[in-house]
Amino acid sequence: MSKKLKDASTIKEEILKQYPPKVARKRSNAIVVNDPAIDQEILSNVRTIPGIITQRGCSYAGCKGVVLGPTRDIINITHGPIGCGFYSWLTRRNQTKPETEDSENYMPYCFSTDMQDDNIVFGGEKKLKAAIREAYDLFHPKGIAIFSTCPVGLIGDDVHAVARDMKEELGDCNVFGFSCEGYKGVSQSAGHHIANNQIFKHVVGRDNTVKEGKFKINLLGEYNIGGDGFVIDELFAKCGITVISTFSGNSTLGAFERSHTADLNLVMCHRSINYMAEMMETKYGIPWMKINFIGAKETAKSLRKIAQYFEDKELIETVEKVIAEEIQAVEETIKEIRPRTENKLAMIFVGGSRAHHYQGLFSELGMKTVSAGYEFGHRDDYEGRKVIPDIKVDADSRNIEELDVEKDPELYKERKSAADLKKLSDKGFEIADYIGMMPDMEKDTLVIDDISQYETEKLIEYYKPDVFCAGIKEKYAVQKMGIPLKQLHSYDYGGPYAGFKGAVNFYKDIDMMVNTSIWGLIKAPWEKEKQPEISANFVSGAV
Repeated sequence: MSKKLKDASTIKEEILKQYPPKVARKRSNAIVVNDPAIDQEILSNVRTIPGIITQRGCSYAGCKGVVLGPTRDIINITHGPIGCGFYSWLTRRNQTKPETEDSENYMPYCFSTDMQDDNIVFGGEKKLKAAIREAYDLFHPKGIAIFSTCPVGLIGDDVHAVARDMKEELGDCNVFGFSCEGYKGVSQSAGHHIANNQIFKHVVGRDNTVKEGKFKINLLGEYNIGGDGFVIDELFAKCGITVISTFSGNSTLGAFERSHTADLNLVMCHRSINYMAEMMETKYGIPWMKINFIGAKETAKSLRKIAQYFEDKELIETVEKVIAEEIQAVEETIKEIRPRTENKLAMIFVGGSRAHHYQGLFSELGMKTVSAGYEFGHRDDYEGRKVIPDIKVDADSRNIEELDVEKDPELYKERKSAADLKKLSDKGFEIADYIGMMPDMEKDTLVIDDISQYETEKLIEYYKPDVFCAGIKEKYAVQKMGIPLKQLHSYDYGGPYAGFKGAVNFYKDIDMMVNTSIWGLIKAPWEKEKQPEISANFVSGAV
């Protein structure tokens, strides 16, 4: 039986009336009552209003923690206080699988220069050089990456000059830096962009070795959280598709260096990696398409898109066989679980793709997503890439370097002619495009960018969802309200959730969460017993 839902417009009004007028006007533009039949603009990628508790992370978190963190054979040195390095150390449960027991894997280590007060006063470049030498002497890595934190930008340490000096000194180690100070940009999205730029500039295209394989792809924006990447790689192997590089789950420096030899780029998380896809298309001629391996239907759709792109009859037939084989377990699980999850409500507020991707998984369970939004999305993530020409570049975005990319005179190779791409496009095939989240959401659902803690609590009060999907920062506050929270940044201890096998795992985990009786028994401490009254005397005058 479906729950009777409160009108979304009324909910929006009731939330906004608690804000001061100026704040309410700004937040009103970031909260949209969705109508997929019309073009709607949402305010996003702007600074969080001071005083509002946000889910967002910083630029450093996006650069080191998200994009570079899952690469096992690059030593990632955080130049800054130890707290920053510890914060980004294995927090997203990125998994990796070295080829042999002797293969490099530096992900279990936390490298930091551990800046102290004297480094802030006198500079930390000497300490950074010493840290790089120590790391090199201990491990002899192929690459060392340096990540700037807030103090580094404030005192003016030049990590790029240090990287150049150390690269020359060490000789056989690629040393490069990232100016990803936490305060840059408005969220971790700035760090994604910075990471893309430097990896493209210093790593991609350095090795022209061509891997054997008829259908060669790169998978962009897949970070192997909970083993997602392993499941997707297994599907590709079954279909006969060769993965040159994954950016950056279960990845290596060598794979990045050879990534320009692929014939197609597949973009999972549009927000974190679309820059790389565009730059590789311009310089090396590799087309890209948006895909999604979250959910059984979307996984099947993505595999078919890849096969159609290569226009190979044998590949198309193989893909259909793989789908038919894998879908059996999915259908059996849905048949068992869906009667228990039908018509239940979900809300999703996570990063730059999952708030969109996971709606398909809930739909397969017969559940409705009543509200969703991104922490660090841009307008094109919500409304589609058609709005990119209309997005105004603000001061925060201008802080991020824009690379001047041109065709490589030697390495550029046309994979498909303009006529071939147009032919695919005329068939409804999306090349270098993304429709965004809002066109895929139902009418009268609430789309909210950079949701606040207050707004979260009010939505839970109004909708009483059966499950709330967010991150670790929101988890315990939501659970204290008697609502189960599914952590979609690191999956708690679950996963993988990608592909057909991952979909089955997700169905079972959600079934267990939404159908347990424990959540109705939970009460916050202040609801269990009467709290003593708190009084205060205010004294005025000089002390």
